[in-house]
Amino acid sequence: MSENSKIRVMLVDDHPSMLMGMVSIVESQPDMEVAGKAESGEAALELFKVTRPDVILMDLRMPGNMSGVEAIMSICRINPTAKVIVFSTFDCDEDIHLALQSGAKSYLLKDMSIAEICGAIRRVQAGEQVLPEFIANRLSESSPRQALTEREREVLEALLKGRSNKEIAHSLYISIDTVKTHLKTLFAKLEVQDRTEAAVTAIRRGIVHLD
Repeated sequence: MSENSKIRVMLVDDHPSMLMGMVSIVESQPDMEVAGKAESGEAALELFKVTRPDVILMDLRMPGNMSGVEAIMSICRINPTAKVIVFSTFDCDEDIHLALQSGAKSYLLKDMSIAEICGAIRRVQAGEQVLPEFIANRLSESSPRQALTEREREVLEALLKGRSNKEIAHSLYISIDTVKTHLKTLFAKLEVQDRTEAAVTAIRRGIVHLD
């Protein structure tokens, strides 16, 4: 971005009303302009390739086959210096960790003030990583966690649906003993003792979401 040009911001959100609100925020700033709008992860990736914005303001939870986290990772593979700000309704630990691990430079909540949002856009454009104080505190207080494997997530999702070990084994085409092994590992990683604790912890941390 040249000294006299505006910060070009790409906006990504699947809710039209929220997207228009984001447009209004950006267009209200004399040093910013909207580079483009997208309503899914797939559309965001294609739009990024065309517009090459300075900063991307992106929701995490969107419809389609590509989540916000996957879109961020794909964008960062194309351009490792891409500047993505997650703009979310949710402040779950897992969402925050995944967003930052995927390459996001900031994590903002949608109820933050216009001044805070626009300030973060300017600072990220300047090369900073911007985390609101409460999020930085959450990250510093949380202990390192082992990531769940894809199979462990599948077992966890089945557990949340109230399925028995036998039903989980049948749906995933694995043995009951294998299910028990996955559950044991899952409980250890979540630091819980039983299925109920696992379900509550997974929802609280945002590892899985109830639609």
